[in-house]
Amino acid sequence: MTYVQGFVCAVPTQAREAFRAHAQSAAEAFLGHGAQSVCECWGDDVPDGKVTSFPMAVKARPEETIVFSWMLWPSKQAHDTAMPKAFSDPRLNPATNPMPFDGKRLIYGGFTPVFESGSARRGGYVDGFVMAVPRAGRDVFQDFCARYDPIFEEHGANWIMEAWEEDVPAGEVTDFRRAVQAGVDEAVAFAFVQWPDKATRDDGMRRVMEDPRFAGLTMPFDGKRMIYGGFSPIVEASNA
Repeated sequence: MTYVQGFVCAVPTQAREAFRAHAQSAAEAFLGHGAQSVCECWGDDVPDGKVTSFPMAVKARPEETIVFSWMLWPSKQAHDTAMPKAFSDPRLNPATNPMPFDGKRLIYGGFTPVFESGSARRGGYVDGFVMAVPRAGRDVFQDFCARYDPIFEEHGANWIMEAWEEDVPAGEVTDFRRAVQAGVDEAVAFAFVQWPDKATRDDGMRRVMEDPRFAGLTMPFDGKRMIYGGFSPIVEASNA
């Protein structure tokens, strides 16, 4: 089964090109060690929040932009086998390919897909989400996604991925669990929706919100702690 690695970081806005070059080199290294695809997305419409948000999750500073990223592997086993080799690759060595951002505030984790619909396309626009969901409610969450996510496709989305916490480590400064204030009885869900372009996304989201099938909707998680934002892909690489 596909294994999803999710990442969020804060990058100095003026370092966009340096980050893109760094991420492109790193993506090629991971693909060489068995990853299926890599996508790095630059923040475009990322709101601040009162309870949680992407900027709060990585302690972003005013001069920084949020990056939302994912890497797909054929399986968790493939990922686990590849990582020791990957991190001996000079393209992933901080001495030869230094990170143009504060790695201590990077949040990352591994996730297992629970729902996927549509197919990836290059370019476009991405909505990213992170949620805290009751661990006992995985089936309810999966059923919720299967019922409501196809409506986003009806209104123009290309590809939807919903993934459930598999390996989400605690961090010293930041991590996914703290990002959404997850309790011990909650799991982290990582999700994204890909659209053909921002205009289609803006119109599609408006129509989704007006769709009568969403009237009176009760989400199987605390929506006040969900973090979300809109992003533009700047690095896309795959072995396909």
